[in-house]
Amino acid sequence: MRKLFKKLAVSGLTFTLLLTGCSAGEEGASSSSGKTPGKIANVPERFANGEEVKVKVIRKIGGDDHTAQFLAGAKKEGEELGFKVDIFTANGDTAKFHDAIAQAANQDYDGVVISHGDDAATADAVKKLTEKGKSVVAFDSIEKLKEVEGVTLTSQDDKALAALSLDQLVKDFNGKANIAYLWVDGFPPMVRRNAVYEETLKKNPGIKEVERFGVAAADTSVQTQNAVQAMLKKYPKGKLDAIYATWDAFAIGAARAIKEAGREEVKIYGIDVSNADLQLIQEKGSSWKYTAAVDPALIGKIDMRILAKKLAGEETPQEYALDASLISQKELASSKEPVNMESLKSVIPNWGKSDAFEEEWMKTLKEHY
Repeated sequence: MRKLFKKLAVSGLTFTLLLTGCSAGEEGASSSSGKTPGKIANVPERFANGEEVKVKVIRKIGGDDHTAQFLAGAKKEGEELGFKVDIFTANGDTAKFHDAIAQAANQDYDGVVISHGDDAATADAVKKLTEKGKSVVAFDSIEKLKEVEGVTLTSQDDKALAALSLDQLVKDFNGKANIAYLWVDGFPPMVRRNAVYEETLKKNPGIKEVERFGVAAADTSVQTQNAVQAMLKKYPKGKLDAIYATWDAFAIGAARAIKEAGREEVKIYGIDVSNADLQLIQEKGSSWKYTAAVDPALIGKIDMRILAKKLAGEETPQEYALDASLISQKELASSKEPVNMESLKSVIPNWGKSDAFEEEWMKTLKEHY
């Protein structure tokens, strides 16, 4: 359950990721860091002699913009530090996900970044990684990983994401609205978002849930679109005011259904952002009014920085949550040009920027490589 690089680099790498390892569920392109020999001054001993550092990034979910940008951010940050970075996404296949972790445990990786490990078996698999001497950072993964010594769990600030978008919904409808809830259980970030949702409804009895739907699959947006189409027929104008979507894959499906039905009076409040999301939000007459998000590329970058600190033998936290931002349709409309993930920083203050865990020696390594 985050400063972007130059526009051509983003689009090119994202496209490559989606068409190779990300879409096929196979090894992503691993690349040499282009290291140069020689002693490196003012960096931790682990990196001072220019010895190869190998890292693997393993993500359970895939096939979406968020995944591509997360992997791109992690890969770019690692390679700038001089690491050799391999990427893999299981596209939601649990067996492939665990097989990739097991393989990494028996291969010559120094560290591993895990993303969306949502079952108890993930904790056992990660423990085997650490027993083999691998450093591990896990994003949006099961809380049981806290029991594995040395692992850092990172996440988006899911409580803030939910609160930002829900509070806006409550405000816009003066505390009275019939809403549909798009949510799926079983994922740590979803559990955290749902807790905020339930508390918000308790505090605002005028906000009434009349329908809900949620599925996590390769075709989540399509299934959601079909479900929302059925909802719109069940609830004619005046009976459904808004849709609250806890994942942008849900919001995409809902936005398409609303547009097809000509029911733009039903407003969407969501979580997460991507280029596809921004395009939909900026369409003329779009019903998608707000989305709360963290830059997915920045998540990947910060995970890699934390992993680098572990490899250097430096202290790292058990948990770290990245700050969330609320993006409004109105703010996007204020731009003279269409806004994408690269230009979003020109509309949302501090978007994609963070110096969290960026040590001076990391800057030295980046200058060296």
